[in-house]
Amino acid sequence: MEVTIMEARNFITAREMLTDGNWLLTTMNGEPRYQKPPLPTWLSAISASIFGMHSVFAMRLPAVLFAIIIAVYVFKLAKKLDGNKTFGVLAAAIVTSSFYVLGIMIEAPWDIFTHAFMLVAIYYLFVFFQSEKRNWQAAIIAGICIGFSILSKGPVSFYALLLPFLLAYALIYSFKGFTPKIVPFLTLLLIGFTIGGWWYLYVRLEDPNTFLAIAEKETSNWSSYNVRPFYYYWSFFTQSGLWTMPAFISLLYPYLKTRVTNLKAYQFSLLWTLLAVVLLSLIPEKKSRYLMPVLIPLAINCSFYIAFLIREFKHLKHKGETIPVYVNFGLIGLIGLVFPALAYLFLKENLQGYWAYYVVASVVVFTMGLIILHALTQRNIGRAVQASVGLYAALLLTALPLKPALNSDSFHPITTNFNGLLPLYQLQYMAPEMIWEYGNKIPELISENETFKPPAEERFGLLVSEEQLAQVQQLKTSYTIKKQDSFNLNTVLKTSRQYKTRLVAHYFVLTKKD
Repeated sequence: MEVTIMEARNFITAREMLTDGNWLLTTMNGEPRYQKPPLPTWLSAISASIFGMHSVFAMRLPAVLFAIIIAVYVFKLAKKLDGNKTFGVLAAAIVTSSFYVLGIMIEAPWDIFTHAFMLVAIYYLFVFFQSEKRNWQAAIIAGICIGFSILSKGPVSFYALLLPFLLAYALIYSFKGFTPKIVPFLTLLLIGFTIGGWWYLYVRLEDPNTFLAIAEKETSNWSSYNVRPFYYYWSFFTQSGLWTMPAFISLLYPYLKTRVTNLKAYQFSLLWTLLAVVLLSLIPEKKSRYLMPVLIPLAINCSFYIAFLIREFKHLKHKGETIPVYVNFGLIGLIGLVFPALAYLFLKENLQGYWAYYVVASVVVFTMGLIILHALTQRNIGRAVQASVGLYAALLLTALPLKPALNSDSFHPITTNFNGLLPLYQLQYMAPEMIWEYGNKIPELISENETFKPPAEERFGLLVSEEQLAQVQQLKTSYTIKKQDSFNLNTVLKTSRQYKTRLVAHYFVLTKKD
């Protein structure tokens, strides 16, 4: 999959940690980059130092591992809540196959880390609260993971995941017998804020002016950037993808309260989910990816409904209860059945070199679809759930390699060596994806006050965006300008809504006139 803008920012910063040693005063394209704390970037840089600095696999590996950590700790927390290992496996399977858990790994590299660390902290907090005695080990681990979460993306997960957890726990389980635990609890908070805050303090002392300017801009974004109405997140359950309908039904407390085996645990997961949505809704700045932490308690909540179906579906008679189940899993099964035909329809002109992928994907996905539909005829919801997760995995493992066959003819990544030793510059702004693709820093020639700073070299390369083409022509008085190439990182056609002009760049060679 193509590198996204957030990934590119993280990867460039990681690359400059390795090439320039900027591990603490982090940079992107040579400029200070303090908008995000450095822990996820450190992990990407360490991975890249092992597997290759220009390897997307190496840069992405830590995020994938942290998605696995989320699955593991959803399992552990769900098992601890319900006391049932099978329930924990079900919750882990649902969160892993939820649409935006995958999406967040490439759309926002810092988020998967901050939420994974916080989930581990929440698990040990739950153990700490439930212990009859002071559990120093759980408190210390929780404090360390809270600190790592803050060091991954500031207070984001503290607000979106931990705070609603604490509120839900207080309302459902209460903090009985908490007085002897006050000292270890305060200790874990001290550990968390010390680990989470030292980097901010260091940058504040070492580069105060830049830090304050960036902090002011980031803070103002919360109330002025991407402002959406309060109800913007009310369709949050759709972010679970495969589980949209079960997730919605699991929120219907009057229906499900008499059908779960552990009412208190269900009330807790439901309240945790809803409080997280409400708290996120209070912030004016809203983006769909900010909902990702809600999918964690939602997966546990959804598991109560799926567990009920696995136990009781064969005995359900009312169509109001059975039809939604047939519709949900029937649609998933049909996706499997029609996949071979749809894939061929879209790819028939570009299957050269991809036939093996296509055949394997078609066989596996079609088989999973058949298993789902057969399980429905047998009213075997457990098998339908297993095959649905299997279909999701099959799409990722066997169908995703077909994605390059969908690339438009205009897709043209950077392949030139820029005439070997020619230095390369940009005018003012180049998309982070393009800088990552180039493989090195691209200095700017126009400063923030719009002043042109001519390079020292008599001959140099210049990479410009579509919007800057007119500015290039203004340099004709001083330079001979020759266009060499154009690059386009868009994999979709120009008519598509997903087409981005910032992913287009033009390469010129400029020679100073005598």
